[in-house]
Amino acid sequence: MQRASQPRSAFWSAAPLVSRIVTFGAAATVVAGLSIRAATGKLGTDLPPFVMAWSPRVSPLAALSGVTLAAGALVAPRAARALRPAAFAAFLFGLGLALGLGLNLARHGVHDWYAIFDTSPGGSFEAPNEYLPGLPELSYGVRFFLDRFAEMVPAAPVNVAGHPPGLLLSLHVLGISTAKGMAALCLGVGALTAPLSYDLGRTLVGDGRGRSAGLLAAFAPSLLVFGVTSADYLYTALGLASAALLTRARPTPRLLGAAAAAVAAFFSWLLLALPAWAAIVVWRREGPRAALLLLAACGLALVALNGALALWVGYDAIGALHATGSVYHHSIARVRPYEFWVFGSPTAWAVMAGLALAAPALRALAAREPAAVALAAVIAVSAVLGFTKAETERIWLPFVPLLCVAASAGLPSRRLSPVLWLLAAQALAVELLFQTIW
Repeated sequence: MQRASQPRSAFWSAAPLVSRIVTFGAAATVVAGLSIRAATGKLGTDLPPFVMAWSPRVSPLAALSGVTLAAGALVAPRAARALRPAAFAAFLFGLGLALGLGLNLARHGVHDWYAIFDTSPGGSFEAPNEYLPGLPELSYGVRFFLDRFAEMVPAAPVNVAGHPPGLLLSLHVLGISTAKGMAALCLGVGALTAPLSYDLGRTLVGDGRGRSAGLLAAFAPSLLVFGVTSADYLYTALGLASAALLTRARPTPRLLGAAAAAVAAFFSWLLLALPAWAAIVVWRREGPRAALLLLAACGLALVALNGALALWVGYDAIGALHATGSVYHHSIARVRPYEFWVFGSPTAWAVMAGLALAAPALRALAAREPAAVALAAVIAVSAVLGFTKAETERIWLPFVPLLCVAASAGLPSRRLSPVLWLLAAQALAVELLFQTIW
């Protein structure tokens, strides 16, 4: 009703202005980053504001990557029109798997599906900083591990130290100790991102645009390039599941969403932002009282879970968070100046999420769509806090499906197919031309 009451001319005059301001700011940030890097060698990455390096490479299977992406872009819009909701959700799951696996053949073949977790001599140089090298910390059992987790953080591999213990504990319980096994877990859970984006979109913008949101998530370059080969893909699905429940209208799904959000935050500190995003959406749609109730439910669930773990095994969530903060501030982040990265982090995230998503998302923001307004607020706060300086193409992956939902609200259905082709082309170009680590 609020959107309907706004003069249509006001929307069309605001949208280009918002788009120009954001586009100019992003372009200026990229130019400044590259210029400063060329002149001084500083800013903390090879190609600021991006975490990647110019390194063209094409494997013999690159043609298969291109064919997979093209076939997906050709078939996806037709599937969106023809399939029933359950069948379309299953299609999105398969599409996400196919596109991710297909694209990540393009540089080094099948090995790239799990290389990031492979600590052998032929694996990635980043693998020692990942999760599998942290499994020995569980050698004394689950109770000791959780009780002493905060004290273990300073000596743990970087990614273990940067997150709560949820994923490492899951690997131990599931008996996963190999690079291939961990890759399969991250791929299998992460591929739920596209159908969950559809579910969230159905709630917020209706079934038709929700289908567009699911397809946009399946083709989003950062999810394909950085997501498929990282644990953050799994985190994205966990956070999105909680957001999809929290934004439902009925109390029961929201209570389940609060519980899911607490569990998700046991895997990644970043996922604490998802309840905040959902609360802003609910506030815009239903008013401040509903938003406060939602936040209260999430807070209670978070306290209940961590309180139960504290009583049961002595897990100290606050101590773990402080230890993570200390490790981060003594890491490479200390050579990344806040003044640049407060702009560089959101710019890198937005560009790699998909250039073709920018215009429809900004149209939705100009129209004050709840999903777009909430995302803008979360991104702004995340950037200003400065806890994540660079690497947001990967670390902020859980925000990408929210961008897809926002973009679907500003994307006419006739433009869906061209946007999917553009996203596929960007993903393939980045994969072939740059070394992105993940």
